[in-house]
Amino acid sequence: MAYDLEEQEQIANFKAFWNQFGNLISWLLIIALGGYAAYNFWNSYQRKEAAQDAALYDQLLDSSQAGDNAKVQGYAGAIEGKSVHSAFAQMAALAAAKSAFQANDLKTAKAQLQWAIDNGNDEYKSVARLRLAGVLLDEKAYDQALATIGTGILPQFAAEVADRRGDVLVAQNKLPEARAAYQEALDKMGEKHPGRQLVQLKLDAIGGAPAANQKAPA
Repeated sequence: MAYDLEEQEQIANFKAFWNQFGNLISWLLIIALGGYAAYNFWNSYQRKEAAQDAALYDQLLDSSQAGDNAKVQGYAGAIEGKSVHSAFAQMAALAAAKSAFQANDLKTAKAQLQWAIDNGNDEYKSVARLRLAGVLLDEKAYDQALATIGTGILPQFAAEVADRRGDVLVAQNKLPEARAAYQEALDKMGEKHPGRQLVQLKLDAIGGAPAANQKAPA
């Protein structure tokens, strides 16, 4: 096929350009395609891992409902071992801690909650700290319980922190401080907070609101 002079000039320019930059362009294209393939592979892997974690978590919940703490701990360990920072791993740790607590295995319950504190996001860490303080309360490790909720908890859990602190103070027979803690919890809870009625009952059980918050008789 014959080309006119203009076409021949364009072809020559292209050949010169390709001779100079063709190898670089090819490598850039290979890198880009490789990156795209790796991205797709990673997404596929993540979806597969999430599906596996979801299946294990469902089995964990079934075992929990059946009261089989040994299986619960096994499934939790499997999820935590393969997907340390996934939401399923954090949920598994909290569920396993609850199962262990119900089985009166406080050592395992504490270990699972500590795992969540060490590996979870801020929300799960906060919940784990609150629950760990409850376990320590049962062990009468009052100072440790207070230290556990004294740091590392998000502000939105302030009411729950005050409530838990009140529980510990009641156990220590520090009733004025406990009243103040329960009142603080109520002050931080909205009217529709699901825990509000329970906190009010606990406050009433130890003598009602602290003196500073009680109205003088008419």
